[in-house]
Amino acid sequence: MAKQGAGVETVAASLAMAKADEVRKRHAQALVIGADQILECQGRWFDKPQGRDGAAETLRTLRGRTHRLISAVAVHQGEECVWRHLETASLTMREFSDTFLERYIDDASPGVLESVGAYRLEQVGVQLFTRIEGDYFTVLGLPLLPLLGFLRHAGALGE
Repeated sequence: MAKQGAGVETVAASLAMAKADEVRKRHAQALVIGADQILECQGRWFDKPQGRDGAAETLRTLRGRTHRLISAVAVHQGEECVWRHLETASLTMREFSDTFLERYIDDASPGVLESVGAYRLEQVGVQLFTRIEGDYFTVLGLPLLPLLGFLRHAGALGE
């Protein structure tokens, strides 16, 4: 759903709102949370990899470079988006050999195919990096702490 000419932040926010809006149609009065994440590296946007070859290609492209994860969350209640938030994390992937890459994909599969960067930081994917800047939950795909703050403020969670 890339909007022609739209920035990565705008698209991530739009995708999160669209997901929340779709679910709220089935749960009209509930607070409905939608989230999405886009990976951007040197102006290129990445989708979840298709198969092992796609994961290897993504990791070869990111190897030795810094990329951004833009994570957006939106909350709908009824037909209205009542809250939204966007956070960005910056990750620098280390240089690694093709042998390491193949072994990593063997060890991390099939879960890496469910992640836009072909890694899961909370598992062996952390070995791919030399530097990570930003909130851990943003890297995982959901700016959780701001969301919890909103939900407490909205009375949906206890104090």
